[in-house]
Amino acid sequence: MNTIPINRFIAKPTDIWLNDWFLLTSGNFNTKEYNTMTVAWGFFGNMWSMPVAVVVVRPTRYTYEFINKYDTFTLSAFDKKYKPELNLLGTKSGRDGDKIAESGLTPIESNKIEAPAFKEAELIIECEKIYWDDFKPANFLNPNIEKKYPIKDYHRMYFGKILEIKAIDKYKIV
Repeated sequence: MNTIPINRFIAKPTDIWLNDWFLLTSGNFNTKEYNTMTVAWGFFGNMWSMPVAVVVVRPTRYTYEFINKYDTFTLSAFDKKYKPELNLLGTKSGRDGDKIAESGLTPIESNKIEAPAFKEAELIIECEKIYWDDFKPANFLNPNIEKKYPIKDYHRMYFGKILEIKAIDKYKIV
């Protein structure tokens, strides 16, 4: 993998979130205090003149504790052959055991932040949190959105300033 400047980063944003998924990881690699979860909702963009990745986490998820405590997070994308591992990491809780070890994926140190990424990833985006807000059901304009929250566990949204992108060539404008 190579470092890709943000202005050379290319991805099909809807496809990569909806069909490929990411591992969202927050915590500290060196102290071995971190957790990861599979995410399929989020986006990339420009906010406050900064490149950002936006992720959402329900308060019922174990990763919520880590992303609130730590200032950084990574998004790691994988080849489709890793879909079973991502499915496991999205359905099991780190509260109940070492799901990362069970997945067989290898946490690695990031270049610029404390949160780890994964050796097997083909895309790693390192982010520093710059803003968060909780979804407010009173602001849902489409009534179908409320149906996504049968137990009222509304997501918290985190904006992360993109500090570095490492990826294989398919994510780089040549």
